[in-house]
Formats: sequence, structure tokens, C-alpha cells
Amino acid sequence: MTNTSSSDGDIVSRSGEQSWFYSDVVKDHFFNPRNFMQDEAAYADAAMGLVGSPACGDAMKVWIKVDPATEKISDCRWKTFGCGSAIASTSMMSVMVTENGGMTLDEARKLRPQDILERLGGLPSRKIHCSVLGDKALRAAINDWYRRNNRLDKVEDERGRIIDPETNVTDKDIEHAVLDGADTLEKLQAKLKVGVGHPECLPEVEQLIRFYKEKYFGL
Repeated sequence: MTNTSSSDGDIVSRSGEQSWFYSDVVKDHFFNPRNFMQDEAAYADAAMGLVGSPACGDAMKVWIKVDPATEKISDCRWKTFGCGSAIASTSMMSVMVTENGGMTLDEARKLRPQDILERLGGLPSRKIHCSVLGDKALRAAINDWYRRNNRLDKVEDERGRIIDPETNVTDKDIEHAVLDGADTLEKLQAKLKVGVGHPECLPEVEQLIRFYKEKYFGL
């Protein structure tokens, strides 16, 4: 189905029968992104996190400056090769972590995609997987800050836990697949082949599917 942009920024089909409804807040942050990185050289000493999503080809960089005395984020900049949803959600995230004097690193780590989506007024379900790039890059930047400051005890492993030893599928792989629409065991197995040679892991796989559906979609 071919899509076009409507005059108010929503994506609609040429027939007009289907549309992706974006809130005014989403459109504002897309057309007027906050804290977008303009000069990387000026942030050479800032902590930086980089993540990518093979599902939709997005890549995201986040830079943070932190007050070492309070461990509060004083500045947050970002850059992405991504869609409008990734831009809007990361723009909002950068506002949330720096407003009111800034979040502490521990507070910022607890920022959930649902918190960002709530401030945005929601996103179309098919675009929610794009919205998690910002907070993942933020956590990577927080890890980078702790490494730079020799606080290795505070670095958190983001690689994921292996669920299926036959295919080396991790819980992070399952999370990304659910965000990309694999919301049933059949769809997940078609995408990742998880549990095909190691059916003992299937109960945990189904539990993870339910967990991520509730986490991101409230289902």
C-alpha cells in the first residue's frame, strides 16, 4: 500500500482508508527536534552511546555530559539516521533527562519507553520498535560515562542472556523481534528459529513474548 503525508503531518494511504495518527506533540518534536547534535567536535569529551536496529535500518547516537558531583545529566545531545518516530521519541527523551536540573544516572537508567510514549501522547503500534532506540543509546552512554570514570562496578551488560543455546538467541533478540511484530511463538520461530532444535526453552520464550507485549503494547 502506498502512503503519503497529509497536510498536518500524519501518514495516510492514497485511498484515505488507513492512517497513522501522530499526536501534535510527536509532530512538534519531529519538525522541531530538541537537543539535536550540531557540533560533534564540541562534545569530544562527552560520554557517547551508539545503537542500531537492523529491523528498520535505524542507527542512534546519544551524547551526555554529567556533573560528577551529583551524577546528574546536565546536557544530552543525539543524532539518528532514523524515522520520524525515532526522531520524536529521542527528542522527547533528551528533554526528560535534562529538565528540572537533570536526572541522575540511576534515574535515567530507569526511564522506560512507556514514559517517553506517554509524554508524546502515544505512537502507532507499528512504530514503537523505533521509539526504543533513544533510551537504549542513553543507557550505552551511561555505561560509557562510568567506564571513563573508572566506575566499572556500575557498568551494566546490554548484550542479553542466551535463551536458546542451539541458535544463541538471547532475550534481547526476542525483545527486538517482538517490537518488530513477531508477537506470537509461530512468528518468532519463523524469524529467529528459536526452540526448533531446543524445545526445552519454549516455555521461557513464550513467557518473554508475553512480558515484552505487556511492556511495550500493554497487551
